[in-house]
Amino acid sequence: MVRRCNNARVRIYVDAIFNHMGGTGADMRGTGGSTANSVIRSYPAVPYDILDFHVPCPIFDYQNKDNVRNCDLVGAPDLNQALEDVREKIVDYLSRLIALGVAGFRIDSAKHIWPNDLKVIFGRLPNLMTDHGFPPDAKPFIYQEVIDFGGEAISKYEYIELGAVTEFRYSFNISGVFRGLARLDTLQNWGEPWGFLPSDLALVFVENHDNERNHGAGGAQILTYKDGKRYIMAVTFGLAHPYGISRIMSSFFFTDTEAGPPMDANEAIISPSINPDGSCGNGWVCQHRWRQIYNMVKFKNVAGTAPLLNWWSNGNNQIAFARSGKGFVAFNNEGSDMDVILETSLPAGTYCDVISGSVSGTTCSGKTVIVQTDGTANIVIGNAEEDGVLAIHIEAKL
Repeated sequence: MVRRCNNARVRIYVDAIFNHMGGTGADMRGTGGSTANSVIRSYPAVPYDILDFHVPCPIFDYQNKDNVRNCDLVGAPDLNQALEDVREKIVDYLSRLIALGVAGFRIDSAKHIWPNDLKVIFGRLPNLMTDHGFPPDAKPFIYQEVIDFGGEAISKYEYIELGAVTEFRYSFNISGVFRGLARLDTLQNWGEPWGFLPSDLALVFVENHDNERNHGAGGAQILTYKDGKRYIMAVTFGLAHPYGISRIMSSFFFTDTEAGPPMDANEAIISPSINPDGSCGNGWVCQHRWRQIYNMVKFKNVAGTAPLLNWWSNGNNQIAFARSGKGFVAFNNEGSDMDVILETSLPAGTYCDVISGSVSGTTCSGKTVIVQTDGTANIVIGNAEEDGVLAIHIEAKL
């Protein structure tokens, strides 16, 4: 399956968990009391035994690096990555995945692993496989889960020399702005001035699997698929703006935040059905199949490294900006219509708004925008419109 995906130019990134071992399972035997103190730390399939783990202790003080990195996360036995035997097993695990053709890794709970231990492990990994279409000497792309809102002993900046790092402040702040807790025009200096990581090292997202369920890291402020218009606007902004390495969520419907994916009576996962418009059914959300989102992925690819210019705002909740000569996007989170003449930086012509529709040959299923010879266009977004955003780019020219 990995080879099939690579042949289709779809890269696979593995969610790698090696900060700890599972707190439950066939190899975990308890005698009562707290999990950290009662579990026999034996995993013969790896194998790991009790000597491969830190001394059992709960995490209770996030002002203490030793406590956070050497103790048990939610009761799960904490591996000691400073031990050569543990390091070699982790390197072997990741190397086997690279041999299968994966492109990189998300490092779960990286905040709970000492950066120097990760540096040693990452430094021993082989190059990506050329027979899976990777160029010679290519290294795996690594991004590390580090939740850092400030005020704790461990900082996200401790990990940036090792690879990209999840920027949870981005998720919290973009959700807050598009929820109306701050004006859209405050986004003019979006990026590092907000306390974010450098753009080329920041893995950014509107929501992830934890915070969309109100599991810490932002709480109820986080926008999700349930928020409709404002969610689409936030995801669109993230894909239109040049800051960060973008990740989009693709999930399933839930009311119980502890529920798993759609399953049948035998607890076998139900495959999504595909609706006539390309979206998913059978309990799946599939945001990556939403027209507004997949068209904005194309926008992001078209814009590439083009700088942001022609920032405009009405001083409140209507904003717009261009990606120099490549694309243009506008947002209306106001309680009234938006109807203004703005600089787009694009060549003259008629363009398809890839939010309200898609390009098919020389036609557009949504709104069109006429760019004049001076690069300006009349941008109209009605307050009652479905999405509150408009986007055009050079490959959407009709």
